[in-house]
Amino acid sequence: MATYTLPELPYDYAALEPVINPQIIELHHDKHHAAYVKGANDTLEQLAEARDKDQWGAVNGLEKNLAFHLSGHILHSIYWHNMTGDGGGEPLDKDGVGELAGAIAESFGSFVKFKAQLTKAAATTQGSGWGVLAYEPVSGRLIVEQIYDHQGNVGQGSVPVLVFDAWEHAFYLQYKNQKVDFIEAMWKVVNWQDVAKRYAAAKERADVLLLAP
Repeated sequence: MATYTLPELPYDYAALEPVINPQIIELHHDKHHAAYVKGANDTLEQLAEARDKDQWGAVNGLEKNLAFHLSGHILHSIYWHNMTGDGGGEPLDKDGVGELAGAIAESFGSFVKFKAQLTKAAATTQGSGWGVLAYEPVSGRLIVEQIYDHQGNVGQGSVPVLVFDAWEHAFYLQYKNQKVDFIEAMWKVVNWQDVAKRYAAAKERADVLLLAP
């Protein structure tokens, strides 16, 4: 039985137009995300076979594959819910996301400074990667991470709450090689309600996520 399954989109393919066209959403979700789900499940089967046969010659590659595919599945699952056709702007107290807005201001100095950092982190990834706003439980603050592929350059224990996909398959059919234009456009569809819920959940779970003194 498969351990991981492809989640359904929370909207139809055309819901994020004109920022992201329907063809990209369909291919991105139904093909690319689905491939990460399959890759994670296939790797788990191969690891089970290695345990059964006590054959560990391929363990390094299998562990790397599991991290790659599983992280791709998790980040994409967050990505779809981080966006909405009615989103954009900045988180404000009047919209019920004041706690998130306050945390962003405290961690980065202002929303403008945070936006600039996440935009640059996502737009300047070398090759494939992500720009991520994450809750870091040791300091109890928000940080920006620049993730290579799906799993590289990640602070252990940090919980992603807002993710910008900077892989070419996320934008190339519409934005060509203008990654920075795509990242700038992404701010028009951010679902701050979803980000705020993820931030609140991460804070509540911090004591069980990190078992260090």
